[in-house]
Order: sequence, then C-alpha cells, then structure tokens
Amino acid sequence: MAKTSFYKSSRSEMLMLYLGMSLIVILLDQLSKIMVTRLFVYGDPYPVTSFFNLLLVYNLGGAFNFLSTASGWQRWVFISLGISSALLIIYLLKGHSGQKLFCTALALILGGGLSNVIDRFMHGYVIDFLDFYVGNWHWPTFNIADSSITNGALLLALDELRRVRVTH
Repeated sequence: MAKTSFYKSSRSEMLMLYLGMSLIVILLDQLSKIMVTRLFVYGDPYPVTSFFNLLLVYNLGGAFNFLSTASGWQRWVFISLGISSALLIIYLLKGHSGQKLFCTALALILGGGLSNVIDRFMHGYVIDFLDFYVGNWHWPTFNIADSSITNGALLLALDELRRVRVTH
C-alpha cells in the first residue's frame, strides 16, 4: 500500500513539475510581449544583426498567418483549438509522467499554446516580434511561445525516434 501512495505522490509531483515548465514558458512569452509592445512601434523593424530584427507585428491567423484574412471567426476557432489541445496535453501528462522527454515536449507545447491563446483572448491576435531573414527573404515573424511549440514538436519527434529504435 505504501508503494502505491508513493507512486501517486511521485506522479502528481511530476505533473506539477511539467505544469511549472509550461507556466515558465507562458511567463517568459507574455513578459517579452509586454516589453516589445511598450518599446517598439508596430511594423518598424529594429535591426539587431545582419539577419535578425525585432519587429512588432500582429498575427490574426494561425501558423504562418494561416486564415489571417478571414473575417474574425478564426480567433474563436484558434482559442477553442488551443484550450482543447491544452486539456488533452494535461491528460497525457497525467498518464505518462514517467516519460520525461515526452512530457517535457508536451509541457513546452502546452506553455506556448496557452500563451498564444492568452494573446488571442486578450487582443484578438498573437503578438510576434522575432524576425529572421536572408537578404529580402524573411521567415514569418514569431515569438517565444512559437519557439516553445516548435522545440516541443522536435522533442516529440526525437522521443518517437528513440522509442522506435528501442522496440526494433
């Protein structure tokens, strides 16, 4: 019986650790967005290097401005998708707390996704400001939440590759 309660305690502690990681992502992203919106003028690039600007822009759509020209309904669709995804991720974190790489990936995705949901809910758009480019070609402007989601997705792929290698 003691072993079971220790296991449950450990699982809940791990869940809190992963939720804490997500909270850190949210805080870093939201604080960076507050700073950028107070220091920069919309659409006016601030050169940092020969390939990187800080550039305040608003994304009304999804990744790569998907649906950004829609009439406004996309805001609520993306908020709903973000909240639904967050609930699924929390469920997965509870059930797989012993899989560290998998849960770290999910925690990064959760934090980034919820931070962008906060933006959509509060402003109607996501605040982006990291602008990388080569010559006149610019990668779509993004933010810390987007980076967290991308890194989480890469860690999920790595986790799956490790699992495939172990089982074969």
